[in-house]
Amino acid sequence: MRLEEEIKKRRTFGIISHPDAGKTTLTEKLLLFGGAIQEAGAVKSNKIKKGATSDFMEIERQRGISVATSVLAFNYEGKKINILDTPGHKDFAEDTFRTLTAVDSVIVVIDVAKGVEEQTEKLVEVCRMRNIPMIVFINKLDREGKDAFDLLDEVEQKLNLRVTPLSFPIGMGYDFKGIYNVWEKNINLFSGDSKKNIEETIAFDDVSNPELEKIIGAKAAEELRENLELVYEVYPDFNRDEYLKGDLQPVFFGSALNNFGVRELLDCFVEIAPTPLPKKSEERLVNPNEKDFSGFVFKIHANMDPKHRDRLAFIKIVSGTFERNTPYLHVRKNKKLKFSSPNAFFAEKKEIVDVSYAGDIVGLHDTGNFKIGDTLTQGEELNFRGIPSFSPEHFRYINNADPMKAKQLDKGISQLMDEGVAQLFTLEMNNRKIIGTVGALQYEVIQYRLEHEYGAKCTYENLPVHKACWVEPEDKNSEEFKEFKRVKQKFLAKDKQGQLVFLADSSFSIQMTQQKYPSVKLHFVSEYK
Repeated sequence: MRLEEEIKKRRTFGIISHPDAGKTTLTEKLLLFGGAIQEAGAVKSNKIKKGATSDFMEIERQRGISVATSVLAFNYEGKKINILDTPGHKDFAEDTFRTLTAVDSVIVVIDVAKGVEEQTEKLVEVCRMRNIPMIVFINKLDREGKDAFDLLDEVEQKLNLRVTPLSFPIGMGYDFKGIYNVWEKNINLFSGDSKKNIEETIAFDDVSNPELEKIIGAKAAEELRENLELVYEVYPDFNRDEYLKGDLQPVFFGSALNNFGVRELLDCFVEIAPTPLPKKSEERLVNPNEKDFSGFVFKIHANMDPKHRDRLAFIKIVSGTFERNTPYLHVRKNKKLKFSSPNAFFAEKKEIVDVSYAGDIVGLHDTGNFKIGDTLTQGEELNFRGIPSFSPEHFRYINNADPMKAKQLDKGISQLMDEGVAQLFTLEMNNRKIIGTVGALQYEVIQYRLEHEYGAKCTYENLPVHKACWVEPEDKNSEEFKEFKRVKQKFLAKDKQGQLVFLADSSFSIQMTQQKYPSVKLHFVSEYK
């Protein structure tokens, strides 16, 4: 019984958006409501000396962007909320795609002035492919921005969503007076005082009540009435089943920086968001309330704590309960492992937990046993899929700049690649190492982390590669495959799993290769079965 109660309390969700839309700030404010932190820090503001809690890597603090997905948990109104704050920067999109395999629902943050941006479109597409329930939060209402109805249209058209506003702004920018909460039928007035953690709300069931003029002024009152009439006519009523199926997306308006409209979002979220959902494995569908534990690794992070060289594997628990010091089966290696200090995350603090339930995220100390996508179970052989490696866009040779530190460099590269920061390819001919990344910014992050966490220095050399193609021959002993290997030997490499990869220098050469060697299949994603 205990398990079912615990599962009902859990809400695990990700926050996604284009960089700078205010994702990390929103995360901070949600933690504030959960009482997890006393004072929220903004990522960029110099006035607040405290950096954002969820950005713990030095390079994030310097640049004011989030580069790693962080896991944060807090309790609110009897529910346990797990947030996965994802990097918005497109160079780190792969980390975000992987994180989306571990969430049950998503909050999409949109900047009122910029509207829907390209990175948001890509991420929402991934959520739509997986039918993940989404809530949209339109942020920065205290700045001049687009008209509320125009924004709602844009969200519908560009993101291909069907929306229903559950709160509506009264004025915008300089005239911003507050928000009418359609969900709870009350008005929240905006004082513009960011020191106030929580704004007062005024219950207001009947908008036609003449009291409204006294509170927000005649012009604003008239506008609000007209707007709400439109909202009720044009948009569908909220229906929870449709939201859970991914067919309807509620929209909230607010300003995360001023902590305005965030409580409305959170209160509604806690009520409507899904509890942990079943997940498909290759063998069968796994339900959260099964008593046997199962879970998968969706992220690995080395050196969470620079004082201790440690690696943490983040596990999303899919079913049952995970207990400390209990042996579990590592399916890929077919061996039992037990963990004496599994971590739960509470903002910047890690706590050792004895028991975690389906829906939770645990961090396990890892000495190199795990790869992204690995499954742990109570004994059943399950494989959760859906964590692919995509072909990188950028390729460079990595060279050792300090011959005395070759060992540190190898160890550093190996651990960072396990984390999924980038992909490592080793040329068959001469064993030179090539690093492939989704975005150029990752090279800086790798160089920085190698130096500061492993004491190793590296330099890069450009390499004209267009795409990495995973090679799958129909018959490994065929003459055609041998010929392919002989002709292309300069361009063949192995990835970290030892799979053969063809590094093509142009899309033309991929076409030619496919024509010339039809029995040798080329894949752009490593997850081919």
